[in-house]
Amino acid sequence: MMAKKVIRIHNKSDKPDNIVEKENLIIEKCLEMESELPSFMRDFFIYLKNGVAISTRLAYLQDILFFCRYLVSETQLTAATDIKEIRIEEFNKIKARDLNRFLGEYCTRYTIEKPESVMIMENHNRALARKKSSLAVLFKFLYRDEAIKENIAEGLNPIHLPKPQPDAIKRLEIDEVAKMLDVVENGTGFTEKELVYWEKTKRRDKAILTVFVTYGLRLKELQQLNVSSFNFGRGDFKIYRKRGKEVSMPLNQSVEKVIKEYISLERPPEQMISQEHRDALFLSLQKTRLTEKAIRELVKKYTSLALGTNKENGYSPHKLRATAATSLIQYGFSIYDVQNLLDHDNVTTTQLYAAHKKNVKRDIVNSFEWLDEYDKKNSPR
Repeated sequence: MMAKKVIRIHNKSDKPDNIVEKENLIIEKCLEMESELPSFMRDFFIYLKNGVAISTRLAYLQDILFFCRYLVSETQLTAATDIKEIRIEEFNKIKARDLNRFLGEYCTRYTIEKPESVMIMENHNRALARKKSSLAVLFKFLYRDEAIKENIAEGLNPIHLPKPQPDAIKRLEIDEVAKMLDVVENGTGFTEKELVYWEKTKRRDKAILTVFVTYGLRLKELQQLNVSSFNFGRGDFKIYRKRGKEVSMPLNQSVEKVIKEYISLERPPEQMISQEHRDALFLSLQKTRLTEKAIRELVKKYTSLALGTNKENGYSPHKLRATAATSLIQYGFSIYDVQNLLDHDNVTTTQLYAAHKKNVKRDIVNSFEWLDEYDKKNSPR
């Protein structure tokens, strides 16, 4: 068996090598799935390559490959025994009712047989809605490209998603953020064994948590941070958001302090780190870039202690993003400023966090007492 070739990056863009490399891994997965799908979808693949974010491209291809597997193994809609053999003529005969049966019957609950077990898979409305969206995009494109005669996606049944409720948004209260930072500062609540590990990583962990609750970064955005992302002279740092957007974020004193302390007092010297991970900001004890999984576990550990619960009930990095949003709004920043900081596509997302502003109705009403105003005007001089 041939050894896998080492990937070398010849990068002429402004993106750091680690982000280019990660995107390349996703692109390789996309190409692998495209090679399994029918050749009549080639123009659709080109559309995805140039028209959507690579994470969206991957999600669409996963859903479409899943649908094609269903066609071959579960239906009489194709004579093909292999996905690649599905013909456009067969796709042309698929009706909206066939897609609705796929989404409404098969996808809601199906089984995957393994050598020693049978796995029951269930999809709820959010997952079904994504699959519906993927198929709608495919059939709409094939119709527009004149490969099929009818856009059957218009006949898909609606999938109702529950409207997000502000009370359902989990986040830390401001006093719980203080507890979490106290845990990372002092090791409060750790066992003796955990304290040994904490002593080696406390500055790194404090920097990670502080960045999360200050900027509300997405997990991927924080994990991709490099030492070279930071320009302390100018007081800012770069992050790369969805769809490859490069954004400059200002440093405040708290974040600058914890990052500098971590780099100077805890992070291994550059010569001790392999070339591949030398620029990575947050490193594991093995001197490699922290994975998203490791950061997720780290956050759950510290938030569970702040909440006084077990680790399984600790919060994810995304809930620290919600924490940043609600905290900023409680401190008086407008939802439009918070929307800009957190990179929400739609301000209605930010408005959900605004609903968490405690006692806002009471504050408004108590600040405007009609009877007080009336009494003042009518009291004897």
